[in-house]
Amino acid sequence: MVKVALACGGTGGHIFPGLATAHVLRSRSHEVPLWLTGKDIEKTAVGDWDGPVISVPAEGFTGGPSFQSVRAAWKMLKAGRSCTRLMRENKPDVLLAMGSYASAGPIMAARRLNVPYVLHEANVLPGRAVSFYSRRAAAVAASFEETRHYLSRRRLVITGMPLRRNLQWSDCHPHLDMPDRHAFTLLATGGSRGARRLNEVVSEALCTIKRAGRRIQVLHLAGREDEEYVRSRYEKHGVPSIVHAFVHDMAPLYAAADLAICRAGASTCAELAAFAVPALLVPYPYAAHDHQTANARALERSGAADVVAEKDLSVSWLVDYITGSMDNPKRLARISASLKSRSQEHAAERLADLVEEVGQR
Repeated sequence: MVKVALACGGTGGHIFPGLATAHVLRSRSHEVPLWLTGKDIEKTAVGDWDGPVISVPAEGFTGGPSFQSVRAAWKMLKAGRSCTRLMRENKPDVLLAMGSYASAGPIMAARRLNVPYVLHEANVLPGRAVSFYSRRAAAVAASFEETRHYLSRRRLVITGMPLRRNLQWSDCHPHLDMPDRHAFTLLATGGSRGARRLNEVVSEALCTIKRAGRRIQVLHLAGREDEEYVRSRYEKHGVPSIVHAFVHDMAPLYAAADLAICRAGASTCAELAAFAVPALLVPYPYAAHDHQTANARALERSGAADVVAEKDLSVSWLVDYITGSMDNPKRLARISASLKSRSQEHAAERLADLVEEVGQR
């Protein structure tokens, strides 16, 4: 048995892949406490986790010099001291850190206590924590092959992005009762909080396409603020639709979609690849270091997605793009095949293998 400390707090993009890997490690009889920061999103995400949880408050940096940055730095130092005390009481064999500010405290503790650590980078562009701590890491795991250009080290392993257990690829997907089983089905989502511009442009474009007599329907995850607005627009113009603020079980939606319009976070890119859903990626323009654009361009270069900047997204352009996609199913099939070739179906298992190797060594 290996004792694995797993730091995956902060955001869903770190919690869910960390939790997926934790389940694999637990299934192999390893001891795996989760190290979190006590945020509300963490409590919701780890609701089905029955293993130990250690919460140490931490805060991320917001940008340049400011009172908030000074406060975040102070909290990070306090987190490092708290993690050192807690980790010394039950010293692990290895630490797996999934990135973000939530990893800093546990990594500081691991370095002080000579505990080897493995880092996981979800995006093409490494985040601050991974960039800063990678030199002394026992290994760095990455989701994208392109990350090699930004982390020049001897031990970088491409494991892929661990997906939630209900998002693993399967030939048998849950059935989704669509309004029109024979219509072209579009999936639109801006992430868990929605995206106002995407909601406006996509809904207007689909209403325009419907008025032109095309057979189309939509699965739209609009976020809480825009859910009613988007639903009413589709109802007014007779567009067959299923509209929600957010959905936890995405497998049925991916399985039903002929085309997706979405952001380009690392988890979204990995999920699209797992289900081979052709997509138009609209990167979130305010993401740190514009990392979503780097993710999207990596897929685009391999023919696995189309990309448009949000500032260039207009109703008329999107109408032409969607109708062109509807009229060219062979092109969508080629994108789907390219996506599938990038899929990492057993990423959680590969990451668990790497952690076991370091912990046993």
